Amino acid sequence: MNVYDGQRIVSMLCGRGLIQTENVATADLIILNTCAVREKASNKVFSELGRIRDRKKPDALFGIVGCVAREEGANAFRRIPELNFVLGPQSYHKLPEILDNPDARLLNVDLSGLEKFDALPPSTESPAVAYIPIQEGCDHCCTYCIVPYTRGRELSRDFDDVMRDVLDAADNGAIEICFLGQNVNGYKNSLANLIRETAKIDSIKRIRFTSSYPTEMSDDLIALFGTEPKLLPFLNMPIQSGSPDVLTRMNRPYNLDLYIDIVNKLRSVRPDIQISSDFIVGFPGETDSDFEMTCDIAQKIGYINSYSFKYSPRPHTAAALMKDQIPESVKKQRLKILDDILTENNRQFNESCIGKTMSCLVEGPDKTGRHLLARTPWMQQVIVNASTKTAPLQSIRITNANKCSLRGEIVKTEL
Repeated sequence: MNVYDGQRIVSMLCGRGLIQTENVATADLIILNTCAVREKASNKVFSELGRIRDRKKPDALFGIVGCVAREEGANAFRRIPELNFVLGPQSYHKLPEILDNPDARLLNVDLSGLEKFDALPPSTESPAVAYIPIQEGCDHCCTYCIVPYTRGRELSRDFDDVMRDVLDAADNGAIEICFLGQNVNGYKNSLANLIRETAKIDSIKRIRFTSSYPTEMSDDLIALFGTEPKLLPFLNMPIQSGSPDVLTRMNRPYNLDLYIDIVNKLRSVRPDIQISSDFIVGFPGETDSDFEMTCDIAQKIGYINSYSFKYSPRPHTAAALMKDQIPESVKKQRLKILDDILTENNRQFNESCIGKTMSCLVEGPDKTGRHLLARTPWMQQVIVNASTKTAPLQSIRITNANKCSLRGEIVKTEL
């Protein structure tokens, strides 16, 4: 979601005559786009703002947008008095107001619904992958999650508005569409129908979506993995914990049998599908037995490319007030054990790809300029020994693999 927000901010400001730069010391306007899901990420924001303050030009405008802005509100000005603006994730379309009145302070952390989607222009230069939000906020209210506070309750965008964004992205060169939402498969206007309509566009070759909630995986959406070849065989469906007791305390109202049944249905209609997940270890009250259940489900499902985090208390959440908070040393130890399991899953899957030829999306050169980076249909990174920009879709034969990435060689151009 932050990638999309950043792209639309750039498009909006370029439309006002500004030019994007990464050089803080010479910039006239500096924007820090923030996330508040994890405590560590939130804490880093103000350290970075302090560094920006010390490096920027005296007359440069700077401030924060996104979830930390919503979380902190006016307090951000107290912590960094030199800030010019603090705009929440549903208010960053108001950035031009600070350009029109640079001597003012701009504070807006209102949850204004879907207004920003109507106010913002489409991206003027779409990359090969277009990230398109289809809903904002979340109604599930997991006890550890700050999203309902920072982004509000769940709202679905109009179907035709979303398709307009899809067509704009296709016209600007996108060949892969990634639909976004905190609860993307809970989209009220049918995610399955949205995928079907998008697949009709000839220039769109790959479709995916994130992040999914288990109880919103309808049979219609599951079946689509078996009938729509443009829908990638990869799904992020966070389980968070393998313990029924922990899931209950997290307010995630599904049982393991339901989750496993969904995975089995997906693998039945699309045998090559791979699943990724999110995990939280050290949730309040998590016992050794609870944690062992999480390790068991990670091995049983065989997740690839999963994200695991130590639980961190967030303001405005019920879990922050729970008893039996787990010591940091225990959380750190458990995270290491789980990460080792997930890394081994990833390594085994990567090595199983050696010798296979697969259709990959070329993202561009690496930092050295000596290699090209591409993504497989399962979102693995492939490093190709080539320095010349090629067509965006290539057949690549995998020649080597490790726990983090693949190596390959281009066999033929597809697009």
